[in-house]
Amino acid sequence: MMAMEYESNNWIWDGVYYCPRLFGGLMLTAALLGLSTTYFGGIGLFPLSYVWSDSGIFHKKKCEKKRIRVYMDGCFDLMHYGHANALRQAKALGDELVVGVVSDEEIIANKGPPVLPMEERLALVSGLKWVDQVIANAPYAITEQFMNSLFNEHKIDYIIHGDDPCLLPDGSDAYALAKKAGRYKQIKRTEGVSSTDIVGRILCSVKDTEGGGDHTSTLLNGDSGERCHSQRAQISQFLPTSQRIVQFSNGKGPGPNSRVVYIDGAFDLFHAGHVEILKKARQLGDFLLVGIHTDHIVREHRGMPYPVMHVHERSLSVLACRYVDEVIIGAPWEVTKDMITTFNISIVVHGTVAESNSLLPGETDPYAFPKSMGIFRLLESPKSLTTSSVSQRIVANHEAYVKRNAKKAQSEMKYYEEKTYVAGE
Repeated sequence: MMAMEYESNNWIWDGVYYCPRLFGGLMLTAALLGLSTTYFGGIGLFPLSYVWSDSGIFHKKKCEKKRIRVYMDGCFDLMHYGHANALRQAKALGDELVVGVVSDEEIIANKGPPVLPMEERLALVSGLKWVDQVIANAPYAITEQFMNSLFNEHKIDYIIHGDDPCLLPDGSDAYALAKKAGRYKQIKRTEGVSSTDIVGRILCSVKDTEGGGDHTSTLLNGDSGERCHSQRAQISQFLPTSQRIVQFSNGKGPGPNSRVVYIDGAFDLFHAGHVEILKKARQLGDFLLVGIHTDHIVREHRGMPYPVMHVHERSLSVLACRYVDEVIIGAPWEVTKDMITTFNISIVVHGTVAESNSLLPGETDPYAFPKSMGIFRLLESPKSLTTSSVSQRIVANHEAYVKRNAKKAQSEMKYYEEKTYVAGE
């Protein structure tokens, strides 16, 4: 009862606070008319309060609750569901998530050349459903100047990072200043995946499939063959759970009159090309349903070493994309009449850029039925990027790394030989 009374008189206190002169005049008029202030705020004057509240006289907003803005940064090279889960957790610590994407130059200086350039990494981060704003070319370390810029210009309340250590080349903590300022919060690292792990999977697969005299075999000589054997035995540590899928899902189905767009594929090594084609597909309707092919289907049509990521890993990466409403985990190769009816699909689309558009011997066109219905559409892919081209970049980067190290080792050996020779004289 008390709560109801308080609610009913809120308009009075709004009036006193925001329009004291107007409200004072009204109170004086009421007193001259012989009405008590108790009656004035009571039920007897409900119609008047109702009119006033509706008129908006006292509807000037009070101090709204401050929205908490949080910041998280990273290289986000070879974007995977671990990155997505980190940003999901960061968003849960505030109302708005601002993400800093470290510049190519800073990555080269601290970790070596990235596989994905800034433009592609920006597209991936901007495409995540939990991200509200992106800062390009962020520094690798949180300097005092950059931290002040975050607090003052971007109105950041807290800086977020995972519970794994992030050390600079000199061994110092990259987030020491944020911790000292009391504006640091920590999230749990997603176990079972990392960019290093993905690179390892690709390089080991290259070793398996290209072994002979190809140049790629020289990338993995020596003891790396043993490491590959070990990694193949544990290709992925990811254990999918229904909770994780729910965390990534929108939790909403299509409305009764929604235009459902369907697109399928492997979506392996989720990249900027995937983000752009999904964005384009989503613009054709109200609800985007994405079919993720099984590992068997991908391997059958593309051969080894694909898929690099297994079906549940690929599904989470797609679900994290802001343009995707729902996924079919382990979608069939062929789009059938039953599928179209079950999911109320209005249009089926496919991009012009794909790993392989060729069919296996005796295989029928997987889009034959939607084509016969006149609901199939070929979409011009905004980017020519493919999973294979990303894999090739990784191999090239590794080759360059090996050559640099070999050259460095030769230079050091020559230096010590000359030093020894001089000393011997």
